[in-house]
Amino acid sequence: MDNTVTWFEVATADPDGAERFYGQLFGWTFAKAEGPMDYRGISYAGSEQQAGGLFNTKGEFPDHAVFHVQVADVEQKCAETEALGGKVVTKMIGDGAGVDFAYLRDGSGNLFGIFHPRQAAE
Repeated sequence: MDNTVTWFEVATADPDGAERFYGQLFGWTFAKAEGPMDYRGISYAGSEQQAGGLFNTKGEFPDHAVFHVQVADVEQKCAETEALGGKVVTKMIGDGAGVDFAYLRDGSGNLFGIFHPRQAAE
């Protein structure tokens, strides 16, 4: 699955409104994730597998929608991004969330995410 878009995220200060909007528009369903953040998994209509997430920014970040690419090594892809003229916006490695991830910008300034699911032994 590496180097494949495998997740998307909608981030908003109004997660209840976004849940209503996307639920009615596309038939998506939402399930609150465990943990301290208000993060809700998104499943497509007719699918039990989650394909995205709805993140409550609490007004601390701009609202956005972004795709995420699963990669083998987040640190390496961050270095490659910068070498190619992109920018690392934020990077979380080994933060206890179960994934290493980063938000990046391409050379045109477009925001996207990368992540690598960590195994329990990593």
